[in-house]
Amino acid sequence: MSPVKKLPARFYRHANGNEPVRQWLKRLTPDERQVIGKDIQKVEFGWPLGLPVCRALGDGLWEVRSDLPSRRTARVIFCIVQGQMILLHGFIKKTRETPKRDLDIARERQAETE
Repeated sequence: MSPVKKLPARFYRHANGNEPVRQWLKRLTPDERQVIGKDIQKVEFGWPLGLPVCRALGDGLWEVRSDLPSRRTARVIFCIVQGQMILLHGFIKKTRETPKRDLDIARERQAETE
Protein backbone atom coordinates (compact mmCIF):
# COMPACT_ATOMS: atom_id res chain seq x y z
CA MET A 1 0.00 0.00 0.00
CA SER A 2 1.46 3.39 -0.97
CA PRO A 3 1.62 6.24 1.55
CA VAL A 4 -1.21 8.78 1.54
CA LYS A 5 -0.72 12.51 1.17
CA LYS A 6 -1.93 14.11 4.39
CA LEU A 7 -1.92 17.58 2.82
CA PRO A 8 -2.02 17.47 -1.00
CA ALA A 9 -0.43 20.49 -2.70
CA ARG A 10 -2.23 22.63 -5.28
CA PHE A 11 -0.96 25.69 -7.13
CA TYR A 12 -2.71 28.99 -6.44
CA ARG A 13 -4.40 30.08 -9.66
CA HIS A 14 -5.22 33.67 -10.66
CA ALA A 15 -8.67 34.32 -12.13
CA ASN A 16 -6.95 34.51 -15.56
CA GLY A 17 -5.61 30.96 -15.12
CA ASN A 18 -1.97 31.88 -14.37
CA GLU A 19 -0.23 29.81 -11.72
CA PRO A 20 2.58 32.06 -10.44
CA VAL A 21 4.40 29.43 -8.36
CA ARG A 22 4.43 26.96 -11.26
CA GLN A 23 5.77 29.71 -13.56
CA TRP A 24 8.46 30.63 -11.00
CA LEU A 25 9.52 26.99 -10.64
CA LYS A 26 9.88 26.63 -14.42
CA ARG A 27 12.45 29.47 -14.39
CA LEU A 28 14.68 27.57 -11.95
CA THR A 29 17.22 24.89 -12.87
CA PRO A 30 16.09 21.24 -12.93
CA ASP A 31 18.21 20.53 -9.81
CA GLU A 32 16.61 23.43 -7.94
CA ARG A 33 13.11 22.34 -8.96
CA GLN A 34 13.85 18.82 -7.76
CA VAL A 35 14.97 19.99 -4.30
CA ILE A 36 11.93 22.25 -3.87
CA GLY A 37 9.60 19.50 -5.13
CA LYS A 38 11.03 17.02 -2.63
CA ASP A 39 10.61 19.52 0.21
CA ILE A 40 6.99 20.19 -0.77
CA GLN A 41 6.46 16.43 -0.92
CA LYS A 42 7.88 16.06 2.62
CA VAL A 43 5.15 18.45 3.81
CA GLU A 44 2.45 16.67 1.78
CA PHE A 45 3.22 13.29 3.33
CA GLY A 46 4.52 14.36 6.75
CA TRP A 47 2.09 17.10 7.78
CA PRO A 48 2.22 18.54 10.39
CA LEU A 49 5.92 19.19 9.95
CA GLY A 50 8.25 21.70 11.59
CA LEU A 51 11.75 23.00 11.12
CA PRO A 52 13.97 22.68 9.20
CA VAL A 53 11.52 21.98 6.31
CA CYS A 54 8.45 23.94 7.32
CA ARG A 55 7.78 27.00 9.48
CA ALA A 56 4.67 28.95 10.48
CA LEU A 57 4.68 32.61 9.40
CA GLY A 58 1.48 33.56 11.23
CA ASP A 59 -2.03 34.44 10.07
CA GLY A 60 -2.46 31.03 8.45
CA LEU A 61 0.66 31.28 6.29
CA TRP A 62 3.45 28.70 6.28
CA GLU A 63 6.69 28.38 4.36
CA VAL A 64 8.50 25.42 2.82
CA ARG A 65 12.22 26.02 3.30
CA SER A 66 14.66 24.71 0.67
CA ASP A 67 18.44 24.90 0.52
CA LEU A 68 19.33 24.71 -3.16
CA PRO A 69 22.41 23.08 -4.72
CA SER A 70 23.33 26.51 -6.13
CA ARG A 71 23.91 27.65 -2.51
CA ARG A 72 20.77 29.77 -2.69
CA THR A 73 17.77 29.52 -0.41
CA ALA A 74 14.21 29.20 -1.70
CA ARG A 75 10.90 29.65 0.05
CA VAL A 76 7.41 28.63 -1.02
CA ILE A 77 4.68 30.27 1.04
CA PHE A 78 1.43 28.36 1.39
CA CYS A 79 -1.86 28.33 3.24
CA ILE A 80 -4.22 25.46 4.00
CA VAL A 81 -7.71 25.50 2.53
CA GLN A 82 -10.12 22.56 2.83
CA GLY A 83 -7.31 20.13 3.67
CA GLN A 84 -5.11 21.23 0.78
CA MET A 85 -1.77 23.02 0.73
CA ILE A 86 -2.23 26.00 -1.60
CA LEU A 87 1.16 27.14 -2.96
CA LEU A 88 0.76 30.93 -2.98
CA HIS A 89 4.19 32.42 -3.68
CA GLY A 90 7.74 31.27 -4.32
CA PHE A 91 10.95 33.26 -4.20
CA ILE A 92 14.71 33.09 -3.72
CA LYS A 93 15.52 34.39 -0.27
CA LYS A 94 18.29 36.98 -0.20
CA THR A 95 17.91 38.38 3.32
CA ARG A 96 17.56 36.90 6.79
CA GLU A 97 14.00 38.15 7.21
CA THR A 98 11.23 37.22 4.81
CA PRO A 99 10.73 40.42 2.76
CA LYS A 100 7.48 42.26 3.46
CA ARG A 101 6.76 42.43 -0.29
CA ASP A 102 6.81 38.63 -0.54
CA LEU A 103 4.56 38.25 2.51
CA ASP A 104 2.16 40.84 1.08
CA ILE A 105 1.92 38.94 -2.23
CA ALA A 106 1.18 35.71 -0.35
CA ARG A 107 -1.44 37.42 1.85
CA GLU A 108 -3.22 38.91 -1.17
CA ARG A 109 -3.40 35.50 -2.81
CA GLN A 110 -4.43 33.87 0.48
CA ALA A 111 -7.38 36.30 0.71
CA GLU A 112 -8.51 35.18 -2.76
CA THR A 113 -8.51 31.50 -1.76
CA GLU A 114 -10.77 31.82 1.29
